[in-house]
Amino acid sequence: MNKNRLLSKCILGIATIFILGCGNTKNNSSNLETRWDTSRAKHWYSKYSWLAGANFNPSTAINQLETWQAETFDPETIDRELSWASSIGFNCMRVYLHHLVWEIDKEGFKSRMDQFLSIAYKHGIYTIFVFFDDCWNDEYEAGEQPEPKIGIHNSGWVQDPGKALYDEEGNVDQELADILEEYVKDVLSTFEKDERILAWDLYNEPGNSGYGNRSMFLLKKVFLWAREISPEQPVSAGVWNIKLTYLNKFQIENSDIITYHNYNDAADHQKTIDTLKLLNRPMICTEYMARTRNSRFDNIMPLLKENNIGAINWGLVSGKSNTIYAWNMPIPDGSEPEIWFHDIFRKDGSVYDKNEIELIMKLTGD
Repeated sequence: MNKNRLLSKCILGIATIFILGCGNTKNNSSNLETRWDTSRAKHWYSKYSWLAGANFNPSTAINQLETWQAETFDPETIDRELSWASSIGFNCMRVYLHHLVWEIDKEGFKSRMDQFLSIAYKHGIYTIFVFFDDCWNDEYEAGEQPEPKIGIHNSGWVQDPGKALYDEEGNVDQELADILEEYVKDVLSTFEKDERILAWDLYNEPGNSGYGNRSMFLLKKVFLWAREISPEQPVSAGVWNIKLTYLNKFQIENSDIITYHNYNDAADHQKTIDTLKLLNRPMICTEYMARTRNSRFDNIMPLLKENNIGAINWGLVSGKSNTIYAWNMPIPDGSEPEIWFHDIFRKDGSVYDKNEIELIMKLTGD
């Protein structure tokens, strides 16, 4: 999502260190004991056809809170927009949760998750749920959410848990940490055997927004909590920034499957693929496709399919998240950019680029 991307040439060093120094998980004290072995991970991946989809937030929601709060949960829009996804052959969606909605209304939140899963599965779509996120706004409140800022990418997206996890001295708020533990374990326990869920993405871009290694506390904890529940679906946290070597090493060592983000061109993306393939585990690119950065469907999606890597682009329907606008290039009058940054459909179901749709349908239909 945000915005000094990514795993380029130097990621080879991280993967090589891991393979040579950490590949024997039995002797690696930092590797949690219940991590899937490679045979289990590969068997899981073999059960699915090639995975292709998008990061999904309904067009009527500006952020995760508006998606999941009872007052604004919008199953009609979700159903309609996922039907468009299905019509072009998409079979998975990556969807962000937020602990605050669960904290206010535990059973209602899980019921809405179940409703979402039923809608998606009806359309032949599996779901990857995301627990925590270090991107964008570090403050949030329940209730009515702000209106989008005109022409600004993701102006209302919120972190989870964000700076609320730390006091003024940077120490962890243990009371909130306990709430987060209960949240993760409750959700995982409820859905641990649910075949509609493809995987759990435990933490989106840990270390983003200047948190750096401070995010290691929650990253380690969420993997520990997940291993205590041991869901039937794999767990992962995608690597995204070469500079965060401490976090990257832990993510690679402890993820059942390898997930990653790359918003760069095909040559850079191929280097990332070549490196991460050395880890010998199933791979899913959980964020790509930023047209003005030369990460497009026509040059990246075929590359991912050729390498049997799941392809999950950012954005499905242009809406309140404003992700047709580039990260750092606002358009003050709110006019539509000539080249959309993310997204595929308009809110009326028409498409941004018919040639892209034809390519997507060809790749997902083969």
